[in-house]
Amino acid sequence: MSSRSSRPSEPNPARKAGEHLTMADLAELAGVSAITVSRALRDSPLVNPETRAKIKELAEQQGYQFNISARNLRLRRSMTVAVVVEMKPTVERQMSGPYPLDLLGGISQELTSAGYSVLLTSLQGGALPSVQAADGVILLGQGAHEDAMHEVQRWGRPMVVWGAVSRHETQVVVGSDNHRGGKLAAERFLALGRRRPVFLGDSAHGEFAERLEGFVDTLAEHGIVPLTPTVANFTVSAGAQAVHQLLDEHPQFDALFAASDLLAIGAIRALIERGRRVPEDVSVIGYDDTPLGATYLPPLTSIHQNFVDAGVSLARKILAMIEGRPAQSEILPTHLVARVT
Repeated sequence: MSSRSSRPSEPNPARKAGEHLTMADLAELAGVSAITVSRALRDSPLVNPETRAKIKELAEQQGYQFNISARNLRLRRSMTVAVVVEMKPTVERQMSGPYPLDLLGGISQELTSAGYSVLLTSLQGGALPSVQAADGVILLGQGAHEDAMHEVQRWGRPMVVWGAVSRHETQVVVGSDNHRGGKLAAERFLALGRRRPVFLGDSAHGEFAERLEGFVDTLAEHGIVPLTPTVANFTVSAGAQAVHQLLDEHPQFDALFAASDLLAIGAIRALIERGRRVPEDVSVIGYDDTPLGATYLPPLTSIHQNFVDAGVSLARKILAMIEGRPAQSEILPTHLVARVT
């Protein structure tokens, strides 16, 4: 960091006893800019630890009090970001899963370091006054047909969305490389000699549509067309129910790529109940690489996406938008974690 080299000075003799010390005064004493002082007093990682310590020590010596309320009023900011989770928690699909918990961890880590508070809410809560007062919104999940994104967009706040990047040129979106995830699943099935695959998911959701597209495009190069039954819910029971129906109508399939680990676990459960061996008779691949999938028996092969890094990226982009800096959509890498299935 560039700054004017100076060591802490004695109290400014021109300042009368009891006169309020401003941030500009403190910056002059420390030999740095006012924004550096502001960041240091908020423990921002943008200021190196040595400079932060020097500024805090000087502020204590000079009796400087960082008035957060006054700063927020001056900037006309609440220093709050609303994080809206697009999901209705159920017993089978809980908020404690990697989605959204790991995403929230990355978001909170970055926002709190920048001096912001995190307001967690859901679409069921609507645009509450506290949400309307937030400086920006992070939406976790676009919703079927992007309905959740369109709803939050109407709130009129700066917004960054977690989901499918391919469908939006004007909206700032952070997402995983779902197309590559689908491609990797197809390539593994081809390497295993599987010729009758199934995709389990719902293409009304942008992320699932990207996964399906990568899967279908790769298989098409080998003259293979997968079965693609629609599964509206992302739960274990929904996966099991879909596979029971598949076995009744198309019992010949020998590979199954599920759009989430929960769907894949449900699929394995149904296959075993119907006397099919996994992976001998049917190979199964999930998506998300969750701890549940990794410890399931048999351990689940899955496509990994890094939710923590995604959360950090979402937070950085909304901070940029709040501060009037440019922000662009971002696609994060995915890779296949091969296990027993």
